[in-house]
Amino acid sequence: MDAWQRVATVLERPLRVDLGQDPIQPPVDAGHLAMQELVIRLGREAGYTGHFELPTRPSDPTRSTDVGLRDDRRRRLVQVECWNRPDDFGAGMRSTDRKRAEAEAFAVSRDGGLYTVSTCWVVRATKRNRAVVANYPELFGSRFPGSSHAWVRALTDGAEPPAEPGLVWCDVAATRLFAWRRPGTAQEGLMVRAPAPLVAARQHAEQA
Repeated sequence: MDAWQRVATVLERPLRVDLGQDPIQPPVDAGHLAMQELVIRLGREAGYTGHFELPTRPSDPTRSTDVGLRDDRRRRLVQVECWNRPDDFGAGMRSTDRKRAEAEAFAVSRDGGLYTVSTCWVVRATKRNRAVVANYPELFGSRFPGSSHAWVRALTDGAEPPAEPGLVWCDVAATRLFAWRRPGTAQEGLMVRAPAPLVAARQHAEQA
């Protein structure tokens, strides 16, 4: 190293030393790949044909959805976006809207029939991701109104996918999917909360 430093000094060139990547180290997107693998496997067991990085615009292969699940018999196309560690949820939502619109434009069967296109997010249930979703319940609730329980059944049992977009969790080890339980509800569904004055009146009546 000393000799190389002397040579670099004479040549007035910077010396850069770098250690190569471990050849057995997993790929950078290993966590994302594991989620895609899980969704495709579960989809296949539920009767779907799974597609890895399914193009949403045939003329532009750079535009794709993480996993496409297709059921030709029932003419269903399910777009699944897998999120390992999203850094910009807003951009991700806009991207999902674009991909769905593109898929709907090309979702035509060989005999000319149209496919129904449904969209779901599968998010790794890390502490960070769960905290983000919990901190913005109104945003995520309005953006993903589809029943999370129904979406889990759709992805694992082949049940009819909800018409509205949904969000489900994937465990950290990427071995199973489970429903997102909206805060403030014993069971998932529409959140209806009494206004604060009404709650106070009820409490006063109970005390009386």
